[in-house]
Amino acid sequence: APPPAVPARPGTPVPLGARFRTGPDQVAGTNFALWAGGAEAVELCLFDGPGPGARESRVRLTELTHEIWHGFVPGVRPGQRYGYRVHGRWDPWTGARWNPAKLLLDPYARAVDGDFGLPPEVYGHVRDWPEQRVADTVRDDRDSAPHVPKGVVVHDDDDWSDDRRPKTPWADSVIYELHVRGFTKLHPEIPPELRGTYAGLAHPAAIAHLTRLGVTAVELLPVHQFAHESHLLERGLRNYWGYNSVGYFAPHAGYAASGTTGEQVGEFKRMVRALHAAGIEVILDVVYNHTAEAGELGPTLSLKGIDNRGYYRLQPDARRYADYTGCGNTLHVVQPHVLRLITDSLRYWVTEMGVDGFRFDLAAALARSMHDVDMLSPFLAVIAQDPVLRRVKLIAEPWDVGSGGYQVGAFPPLWTEWNDRYRNAVRDFWRHALPDVREMGYRLSGSSDLYAWGGRRPYASVNFVTAHDGFTLRDLVSYERKHNEANGEGNRDGTDDNRSWNCGTEGETDDAQVRALRRRQLRNLLTTLLLSTGVPMLVAGDEMGRTQRGSNNAYCQDNETGWVDWSLRDDPEWAPLFALASRLIGLRHRHPVLRRRAFFSGRAHSADGLRDLAWFTAGGTEMTERDWYAPAATLGMYLSGRDIPGRDEHGDPVVDDSFLAVLHAGGEPAGFVLPGAPWAERYEVVVDTGQEEQGEAPGTAHPAGAEITVPARTVLLLRAG
Repeated sequence: APPPAVPARPGTPVPLGARFRTGPDQVAGTNFALWAGGAEAVELCLFDGPGPGARESRVRLTELTHEIWHGFVPGVRPGQRYGYRVHGRWDPWTGARWNPAKLLLDPYARAVDGDFGLPPEVYGHVRDWPEQRVADTVRDDRDSAPHVPKGVVVHDDDDWSDDRRPKTPWADSVIYELHVRGFTKLHPEIPPELRGTYAGLAHPAAIAHLTRLGVTAVELLPVHQFAHESHLLERGLRNYWGYNSVGYFAPHAGYAASGTTGEQVGEFKRMVRALHAAGIEVILDVVYNHTAEAGELGPTLSLKGIDNRGYYRLQPDARRYADYTGCGNTLHVVQPHVLRLITDSLRYWVTEMGVDGFRFDLAAALARSMHDVDMLSPFLAVIAQDPVLRRVKLIAEPWDVGSGGYQVGAFPPLWTEWNDRYRNAVRDFWRHALPDVREMGYRLSGSSDLYAWGGRRPYASVNFVTAHDGFTLRDLVSYERKHNEANGEGNRDGTDDNRSWNCGTEGETDDAQVRALRRRQLRNLLTTLLLSTGVPMLVAGDEMGRTQRGSNNAYCQDNETGWVDWSLRDDPEWAPLFALASRLIGLRHRHPVLRRRAFFSGRAHSADGLRDLAWFTAGGTEMTERDWYAPAATLGMYLSGRDIPGRDEHGDPVVDDSFLAVLHAGGEPAGFVLPGAPWAERYEVVVDTGQEEQGEAPGTAHPAGAEITVPARTVLLLRAG
């Protein structure tokens, strides 16, 4: 027998989603509103409990306003599980894939209860049709409701009046990329029941590590509700990183310690508050370029069944999807309702969930107009004028997998970018693979060649040597080849362009000399990153030598490979690395010359000829044009604290110490002559990566003009006096 029908009142078309409120006669209930452009009918489905045995009641939404189906249902309260069935034509040849047998997740659901398995019933087409070539055109009429998660009605009455956002200026920011589950899963001081959760990240033990290190923001790998891909589930694996979103308003339920019928929302907010109280901003890595529904052979979970043609970019053959993401589909961001879905989601996470910014995965896919990447695209234009979103931190991953998708340096002001040219140059310099030092000069000094246009600043460059995607810092100096066999893809996945050097032995070794060299290389990479102009980004665990055993694509390794190993923190071999990272971040916070808000001019501002930035050869002479093009393993960079542009909040000039950084990537020690007047009279060593332990006491002093010996593969930071 069909489920009983429940009458709905007209309700309102805004806001979209499910909103608990009081109705016209003071009866409490929930307003439901769903955009479904070409649909013929929409049924709201209410479930009386969890799991496959729950009883379903259906409510026909009869009101239609501007393609939004809506209705107010009295008596529906927070905690209610729900989904939609959307009726329409089944005509995959024209892109129409309506199938009311499939229960669909509300794109605006603010909590999701249940996990996504992918049995045949959740596919809109007959997955095991004998002729696979046309399988996606044969409709599957089996009911998917027992097999899919449900949306949950959430009541939100939080005004955030007790929260204090840190509002760290971009130039002062140090970003720490972490995975909520992976960062907390093995932490011995976090109670076992909280490990792997938002509450675990909010725990004082987790926050203490971040504050001791000195970072100003955490960048969380995806926390939107996501699903696992079928090829992973078939191999007994799971999507660990979470770049497979299906609910853009719902915090991923798998990271909740407190429950999944709305409790995850409050738990996420408490985590944000705890981080804010420690002065740490929260940036979310967001995946608005594609969804977990994959291509025409993928499951029907939400948008595909609501209005496939309205939400996704289709090819001229409308059975197929345009795929600029490598994940099977691409959201059709030039459609107003898709743009609204994304911007409503972004504003929700800022205003109601308290976050401070976003890192946009494959942002070039969002900036495509009809086909080409367009910096005047609707998405970028909408963000630029939005009164909420233009105030938060916006980070682009400035590429996608489509033609013309590589857009480093091209995003407009307001945006910062992941600078992979910085990553490549620093990796190549320290493995002694750069033909000359031109690229290194640009990257150390803020990448003005990429960003000094249109009012952009040095902090438009997010500098990184490693990210979640690729080798860890320790693996970068321990492996020359990827070792991704555990992913079950024949080691074909993950990049082959690692720019790594294993210091003479592939993988872990007991050779004390190789281990010492690797630790020195780690110190060099960390020191270079934290002394460079721009915004540095560290990856969780790199500051204490985390390894993935050579995996450069741990996206499906929800185990010790992907989790942070906290035993390293107390390991005498790795503890000095954390101390150095913390000391360098502290140095950066204390010295404005290391976090400039404007690009260097390279010109003298006073009669003595002292410039804000100068480059030196090992002979102590200023570099000429010829020197930039010559092979070299040594580079001297002088930063003047006397000529920092801008003024402090009182209107006074910003004055700081001056520093000379000497980077030597050669395998043998080298002499370096310390520049004389007007640069300095003497130099004092502040950081020496040739030393394992970095003491806080003032270092050795050298007179200007002296030739010092720089050990092989070392960074020296000297204070000029």
